[in-house]
Amino acid sequence: MEVKKPETEVVRKKKIINSFKYAFDGIKASFESERNMKIHIFIMILVIIFGFILKISLLEWIICIILFAIVIAGELFNTAIETVVDIAMPQINPKAKIAKDVSAGAVLWLAIGSAVIGLIIFVPKILSLF
Repeated sequence: MEVKKPETEVVRKKKIINSFKYAFDGIKASFESERNMKIHIFIMILVIIFGFILKISLLEWIICIILFAIVIAGELFNTAIETVVDIAMPQINPKAKIAKDVSAGAVLWLAIGSAVIGLIIFVPKILSLF
């Protein structure tokens, strides 16, 4: 039986750094290849700008940040699922279509829920300006 040598601290740090690099590469790839990711990021930037202009509360910022994370993560999962389905099933297949459509539907559901919450936060603040 072969005895495994313990990892050095340097090797562990390299693995951690690489895992972050790969994660950022995935986010970048999704942003570059998915139109909807660009839309989500654009809306996120608009919400941040309006959040500062309308002076939303700390709790409202926390809610917005959680929603940003959920929607962006959903889009990343959707991109991963669609990519894996395309690799596994390059030809047209009704079950592959269902997997991709359900994944896209999940992101849509997250985005609609986030938009509704955004309206609850922002509409009263906008109306109070008039």
